[in-house]
Amino acid sequence: MFKSGCFVRTAHVILTWLITLVLFLHNTDLRRCGERGDVLQPLMFSAVVLLSVLLYFTVSLMDPGFVLSDDDTQGRPVVRDEELETMIPQEQSSVKQRRCGFCFLLQPMRARHCRTCQRCVRRFDHHCPWIHNCVGERNHRWFLLYLCVQFAAVCWALQAACSGVAFASSWPLWFSRNGFLLAAIGVTGVFSAVVLLLLCVHLYLASANTTTWEFMSRHRIVYLKHRDSEENPFDRGVVCNLWDFFCVCGTVAWERIYSRRANGTV
Repeated sequence: MFKSGCFVRTAHVILTWLITLVLFLHNTDLRRCGERGDVLQPLMFSAVVLLSVLLYFTVSLMDPGFVLSDDDTQGRPVVRDEELETMIPQEQSSVKQRRCGFCFLLQPMRARHCRTCQRCVRRFDHHCPWIHNCVGERNHRWFLLYLCVQFAAVCWALQAACSGVAFASSWPLWFSRNGFLLAAIGVTGVFSAVVLLLLCVHLYLASANTTTWEFMSRHRIVYLKHRDSEENPFDRGVVCNLWDFFCVCGTVAWERIYSRRANGTV
């Protein structure tokens, strides 16, 4: 995974620190604070940028919730097919577990095979080319946290870049003085809009206990397409959904929740 995404991750880090360097080299609020001896603001900005980079690599390199095969689970506790049959009440559910048509693993409910990663991912949301990794059951909350920190970083960078734009007597001189800052404003402006959109979308998905894949492809998903268009069998209310999303870290047997909702016991 690291080798295939090395270019994307390297480009992201280089762009991040290049923009940060531009902000400190020009006469922005960050540089003026440093020159006055007030280092708190520059240090806080650098800490936010560093945190965003660390979260980027955390989300990018961690296991998103791959469905494990027997070879992947050597030395680790494994839930075998027979144990899955015991754990999941198949006779109570209208949807049977099936084998993935690509990797031939027993595919849990809400899992999907990612053709880019060549793996099945639990509670699959989407494959993100930005992090060159899937967003799934294990890293979705970290992805949302990363979006929050990244949004704070790019908005702060946008404000700092705008504060450094200098006036000049002519347009050519103005462009020559502010060329790097204008590029930084363009990049951070675009990223601010994109990150804000992603942040709003994923906050909504978390509050509704649904995923991008389920929201966009409901008509093709076996356990959703025969239900009412506005019915979500996994929705427990906004508060409970957000609590489960951010605080429940274990693997969830979604078949049990689906069965209880189908039988009217939830």
